[in-house]
Amino acid sequence: MPLLSACVSYGKISNEPFAAAESSARYSLQQAVHSGRSDEVTMILAFSGGGTRAAALAYGVLEALRDTRVRLDGRSQRLLDEIDTISSVSGGSFTAAYFGLYGDRIFSDFENDFLRQNISVKLMQGLLDPALLLSQRGRTEMAANYYDGNVFKGATFADLQGQDGPLIVINATDLGRGVRFSFLQDYFDLLCSELSSFPVASAVTASSAVPVVFHPLVLENRIGCSPRAETFLKGLKTRAADSPQLSQVVDGLNSYAQKQQRRYIHLVDGGITDNLGLLAIYEMIELAGGARNLLNSFGGAPTERFIVISVNASTSPQYGMELSSAAPSMADTINLVTDVQLHRTNAATMVLLKDSVERWATDLSRPGRAVEPYFVEIDFKSIPQAQRKLYLNQIPTSFSLKKEQVDELIAVGRELLLSNAEFKRFVRDLEGKLPPISRQQPRPA
Repeated sequence: MPLLSACVSYGKISNEPFAAAESSARYSLQQAVHSGRSDEVTMILAFSGGGTRAAALAYGVLEALRDTRVRLDGRSQRLLDEIDTISSVSGGSFTAAYFGLYGDRIFSDFENDFLRQNISVKLMQGLLDPALLLSQRGRTEMAANYYDGNVFKGATFADLQGQDGPLIVINATDLGRGVRFSFLQDYFDLLCSELSSFPVASAVTASSAVPVVFHPLVLENRIGCSPRAETFLKGLKTRAADSPQLSQVVDGLNSYAQKQQRRYIHLVDGGITDNLGLLAIYEMIELAGGARNLLNSFGGAPTERFIVISVNASTSPQYGMELSSAAPSMADTINLVTDVQLHRTNAATMVLLKDSVERWATDLSRPGRAVEPYFVEIDFKSIPQAQRKLYLNQIPTSFSLKKEQVDELIAVGRELLLSNAEFKRFVRDLEGKLPPISRQQPRPA
């Protein structure tokens, strides 16, 4: 029994209580609404999970947006500079956070800092360190330290706040309640905690902490909350009353008020609750009372075009099970069951978001000023070449890929966006400056 006790690891608590005087600067949805980007376009990206495969695919999409120029506000601009928000989970969070912190430096440094590093081996070397086995440091803390020193260079959310980039919404899963947790000050308010001093590397580690392989990242649920937290929860409860899905989310958020029962919050891979990063967008807008209410609450104004780009790196690999009568291995069984559940959930999420984007555009429209919606899906199913599709679907969910695998993922991310019919319609409409045609009758003002 003493030997087992010695192997227990305790998560390092890294979230700080509120500062004596709360800052007016908050890393929250308000930052996206007042981003200073063109009033003609609202652009939201969602980066899925999938290890380095997801990170590289998302990187290719960012390259395509960098190289796509349109006329906005009377001048030629890159679409990359018009991204308002990126919602991410797991592997996609590395690309999102790096871009949020460093902007165009992602195109010169990210491949060397992350995409082409053998991360799995580096982490495994740390796990085999005898000092780690005899200490209370967990595997997740070791991973966070590696990412902090080698990828994100000690950056905190104050550094992210200070950039002129999009709002980066890094999502994890609250293991105790099975609900999404986003690294925004709105969520840290519920923990009576300050986000600005929190390391970006720790947030990304939580977002990608696969259960069993990594321990949860632990946050302390502190006392002494800002009055904003109570006001925030009251509004959410009213708006979620008619939706079982949203009610479950609100119940999870309400549970943070149970300071004695929920003293520590254990966060794991965000892909468990939202593998596409899209549900985070849906829940934020719906719990705000709709797109118009969200903009109104922060003093924003609707744009003419509303585009959501989903970058989905999930795969449909071929297993050898169907070539033999032998029972599949335990690993293959777990992977197959996970894939089935994942694809069913992803399909339902896609339908939900397509319908919602249309509805949000209608909600934002006014008589004489319609808002045109666009929903762009980037995934391996869209690849026309059978052999290329097979090759990409066999790339594992890993943080150590071969050079040619990374090359192909970056290339296909670019190609899938630039050849996407909905994206081309969006660019064509911007170039022609055609007035948006409402697909439904706009709501009266």
